Amino acid sequence: MDQPSTASSRRRQILEALRSRSDGATRQELQALAGLGELDEQAVRRTLAQLVEQGAIRVAGQTKARRYFIAEDGLPPAGTGIPLSLEGEACRAFLAQPQSRRPPAGHDPAFLEGYRPNESWYLPLRDRQRLAALSGPRGGQARPWRRRVLVELTWDSVRLEGSSYSRLETGQLIEGGEIPAGKPLGETQMVLNHQAAIEFMIESGRELDVDPVTVQNLSALLTENLLADPMDEGRLRAGACPIPGTGYLPPAGPQAVASGFRRLLLTAGQIADPFEQSFFLLVHLPYLRPFSGGDTALARLAANIPFLRRNAVPVSFQGVPAGLFGEALLAVCERNEVALLRDLYLFALEASWARHAAGPAAPLLPDPFRLEHRSDIKAVVREVVLAGEAPAEAEQRIRAYGQARLPREARARFLAAVEAELASLHDGNFARYQLRPSEFAAWKPRMRR
Repeated sequence: MDQPSTASSRRRQILEALRSRSDGATRQELQALAGLGELDEQAVRRTLAQLVEQGAIRVAGQTKARRYFIAEDGLPPAGTGIPLSLEGEACRAFLAQPQSRRPPAGHDPAFLEGYRPNESWYLPLRDRQRLAALSGPRGGQARPWRRRVLVELTWDSVRLEGSSYSRLETGQLIEGGEIPAGKPLGETQMVLNHQAAIEFMIESGRELDVDPVTVQNLSALLTENLLADPMDEGRLRAGACPIPGTGYLPPAGPQAVASGFRRLLLTAGQIADPFEQSFFLLVHLPYLRPFSGGDTALARLAANIPFLRRNAVPVSFQGVPAGLFGEALLAVCERNEVALLRDLYLFALEASWARHAAGPAAPLLPDPFRLEHRSDIKAVVREVVLAGEAPAEAEQRIRAYGQARLPREARARFLAAVEAELASLHDGNFARYQLRPSEFAAWKPRMRR
């Protein structure tokens, strides 16, 4: 998974290489100069395109003769439309220095331990009051609101992780199971994992909480089939977690990770203000990095727990360049400075509300029966698929499952709910049943029998 810190490191290596070349460089020369020779060519092309779009570098020439040059200051221009505070600009100026000139930074437990819920504030009172007065719009009619949020949050988050999926391609995969030709398998899995995690959050609604069970399950959903050891999915890491492109070192010992994770969630759970609680999670989950992968994506989704449990529109970071978001996280890690991330968060939150402001005001209410029995529904769907049964052949298995676990009055509806789930299974949603791609592919021919 191409995390923001990795993308930011690649970006910085390219900029450093170009600063030493007044005559510019080709892409092939940049890969050698920046030490990116073994990196996937597509990732380098994507980073170069982003830097050109942001105004950090300029380009001259065509095809193989194309050369890249450093822009006047190497930083994306203010024309991104994101207002930055003086403190945020100072963070960017610090991070514009080569990594070799920035002092290494170890993990500082005092950054978390010094925070006092409802006494310490990352978001100033004026910002919290303004956000409360704006009162982000509530969810619209269930299906349109859910569809829009599901695609928007998924695409925006995988974009920040470095995915090449477009918004259209993300929607086609989620809604129709269409996998674009030529996409890396890891990126497709990443989209499906985000879909599963966001669906879990939307379906959980008011049951969502800032607790280890919720956060670890979100991590497991986001990293399914993406880690070397499947046992690490949702499990707190036990080893070191080096981050390319920065001198910051997260805690390495399992005790430090576990105690930091408990302290983080206990502190977050005590924060009464939903905006402060949301931003606190966005700051501290990437700083601690409690899992073996996917921590920045996890932080973005976890930051929406306070909103989704209140049935409010969540925050996505559309319009925020991936490199700039990565810089904001580096400022937190290397300097314990939240100003740049706060600037981006406030911009993104208000922009998210503005996009959904015209939606209808009816609340998003999941089916209470499906919500109550979602674990059993997903479990028996998985059993049917793994048993290789066609939907028409599965009635006996579903009835037996219901008789063993559900009260008599719930069994008929349970049968109907499971049959509906089986009928709607496709390439874009099988991950929520804890199915591997190979398992679903083996069962897929049985769907129409």
